[in-house]
Amino acid sequence: MNNLLQDTHPNANSAAIQTIAIIGAGTMGAGIAQVAAVAGHKVKLMDLRDGAALAAIAQIDKVFASLVSKQRMSDEDRVSTLARITAVTSLNDVADAAMVVEVIVENLAAKQTLMRNLEAVVSPQSVLASNTSSISITAIANGLQHPQRLVGMHFFNPVPLMKLVEVVAGAETDAGVANAVFELAKRWGKTPVHAKSTPGFIVNRIARPYYAEGLALLHEQAASPAAIDAMARSAGFRMGPCELMDLIGHDINFSVTKSVFEANFGDARYQPSLVQQALIDGGRLGRKSGKGFYDGVPAAAALERPALRDHAVQGLVLVGHTPTAHALEKWLQARGLAFECDRSASWTGLRCEGVELRVTDGRTAAQVAVESGHRELVLIDLPLISDKLMQLGVAFSATASAQAQAVAINTLAACGWHAEVMADAPGLWAARTVCMLINEGADAVHQGVCSEAAADAAMKLGVNWPAGPFEWLQTVGVEQVVSVLDHLFSATRSERYRVSPWLQQALWLRRADRGR
Repeated sequence: MNNLLQDTHPNANSAAIQTIAIIGAGTMGAGIAQVAAVAGHKVKLMDLRDGAALAAIAQIDKVFASLVSKQRMSDEDRVSTLARITAVTSLNDVADAAMVVEVIVENLAAKQTLMRNLEAVVSPQSVLASNTSSISITAIANGLQHPQRLVGMHFFNPVPLMKLVEVVAGAETDAGVANAVFELAKRWGKTPVHAKSTPGFIVNRIARPYYAEGLALLHEQAASPAAIDAMARSAGFRMGPCELMDLIGHDINFSVTKSVFEANFGDARYQPSLVQQALIDGGRLGRKSGKGFYDGVPAAAALERPALRDHAVQGLVLVGHTPTAHALEKWLQARGLAFECDRSASWTGLRCEGVELRVTDGRTAAQVAVESGHRELVLIDLPLISDKLMQLGVAFSATASAQAQAVAINTLAACGWHAEVMADAPGLWAARTVCMLINEGADAVHQGVCSEAAADAAMKLGVNWPAGPFEWLQTVGVEQVVSVLDHLFSATRSERYRVSPWLQQALWLRRADRGR
């Protein structure tokens, strides 16, 4: 099986060119076939639907023709590469394949049946791979004569453009097979990451809070879909959670969430949302049905705010000594603002004209106002500094006067932020969401699903996040992350917000280092 490591190149000796079989000629299967052929493999593409494989090859030819017209591929290469892809109609036709990748329906029984049938056809040295996005590789391998040769090879759509490949090892997967597929993916121009076969693997697991916390805030009537999406875009995400769910399709997104929830025996962290269920019940599936959170595709202008006018502010004080305080300091300096520093306070944020603008620690503004004894109090969201128009969540304590609210909005405007006024929800949007994403990444590492580096790479390449969970952890700091999660747990009494043991250990190690 380690023969997969041998070099394959369009100009290599024909005896060295390995055959890759793809079962399933849908969008993903066609994309994998295209990538394998470009890498120099002979590709056999099979689909039980009449004409589907031939149609997929014709579509690949259109892609190649477009590349030729853009001078990114020669016509000679187009012809020779396309000639390496053959449509076949029977499993017997793939008997000579060095590797078979299945890209069929997301159904465990169907995948198990296909793999057992393939075992009767291909060589014992052939690798069997599944492109499943959520089904257990261990379960798919159950019943195989050689389960050690089955591995997950999870690509992302569109396959030719997306760099990430999750190489997923089941309980029986041989380490040599996983490593061989890892190296093969690199030769195909991809960035592979190793993952253990657990529900959702890396990306679909760690990404759940991005959707879940937005849906929770909607359920709590804390903000509108447009406001949540605007804050997310301001924080560096290419799409907000609501518009992204509209794009994916609520039925599909809900199905993945439900699958991960059930596979984790009802863990509250992955609980599906009644808000999304209601959308599905009403036929609001997203863009494919013409309506979801939005009717059609939201205009970018609907998710942003007008350019800020210049605002003058005097007596600005930067408060705190946390990583967030230092990031705020750099931001204020870059804008040329005059400010003083107060490093003695136990909180992080800004002070202006007697009004405290505290970065949320997971408590509500009402709770902080009572516990601090400061009536003119405003909570601001975790400022994830990006180069985009900044939209920052804000919550006012019930005791904050209209004048204090006006001072807060004007102060934020002077600092370059539009204040997105939210209901007084614990954690607001960015702190709540990012801390949960960090927590999920930490738990994945704690449970041996992946490494820290793999988690960061997977989330940046698989879903185009501006940073990975452990990169955010460095920016925000473990003290603040744990504080936000603990306060969210206290406010909701939900196991959803329990702190990962990995983060707890990191917190104690940091405190031990600080005490030296």
